[in-house]
Order: sequence, then C-alpha cells, then structure tokens
Amino acid sequence: MRLVSSKCICAVAAIILIIAATVAFLFCPKTYLTLRDEHGSVYARYPMEEGDRFSISFIHSVNQYPLTDTFEICDGHIFVEECEYCSFGAGVQTELNPGETMEYVYIDKYGYQGKAMVIRNIHQNRDNVRYNVGTVSDHYLTVNGKEISLRDLCGRNSAVYFNYEHFRF
Repeated sequence: MRLVSSKCICAVAAIILIIAATVAFLFCPKTYLTLRDEHGSVYARYPMEEGDRFSISFIHSVNQYPLTDTFEICDGHIFVEECEYCSFGAGVQTELNPGETMEYVYIDKYGYQGKAMVIRNIHQNRDNVRYNVGTVSDHYLTVNGKEISLRDLCGRNSAVYFNYEHFRF
C-alpha cells in the first residue's frame, strides 16, 4: 500500500510540475525588439532582454561614409548609447552633451577603412525610433550577433519603427 501511494504522489507531483511549467510558458511575457511599418504591421521580432544591444548601420546620404547607431535595452525601453561616424554631415552630432565622451577608432566596414568618431554614454530614450530604409544604400540591423538587411526585410524607402515589446503567447 505504501508503494502505491508513493507512486501516486510522484505522479501527482509530476503532473503539477508539468501544469506549472505550461502556465509559466504561456502566461509569462517574452520580450522582443519589434520592427513595424507605419501602419503597425510587424516586419519582424527578435528576442531581447535587459542589457542587450542592437545597432543600425548605413551609409550617410550626404557624406557617403558609414554611420552606426548602437542602442541598449534599459528599464524596458530603448536607449541610444553610441554613435559611430566618419565625418560631420547633416544630422550628426557636432557637440558633446554632459556625460558623453568621444574617441577616435579605426574601422573597416562598408567599403571604408579609416578613422571614425565614436560618441559614447549618450543614454537618450529612443522608444519608437524610426528609420527610413535607403533607396540607394541599404540599412543593416545587427541583433543577436546577426546582420540583417532592412532593404531585404522591409523594402526600399520603407519606414521602420523599432520598439521593445512584451508578448504573451
């Protein structure tokens, strides 16, 4: 009799664990970097967590040099943390804000080899940040160690909005 009740207890415990794991999986939110069009339709979702980083790289339309914006997930929001560019031009930072630093680095990417400026410690909220995918040069998303062509994913001249979102499946 003792053997039967021990087996029953183990079976009930196993069932409870399976139910608890299923409930946790179904009802605990997962977090994603979500790319949407201007109407809210989803282009793609990439799993991300607090402290993860992603970047957007493209060729600046005026000075024709590479530019990379690096973002970090912090307190459930997207913050721009760094900007790397090779030359001053329309829309790039020309002065440091309090707490920001600048250094020169060597880069070799997108057909450019040479010095670039990197502004660090920007830490400005950029929820719902928008990029327009280039018609001449592509924009590239680097997330989770992969480089993704936004032209291939979204199409030329598409508006792409980036957000950090929670989903329950």
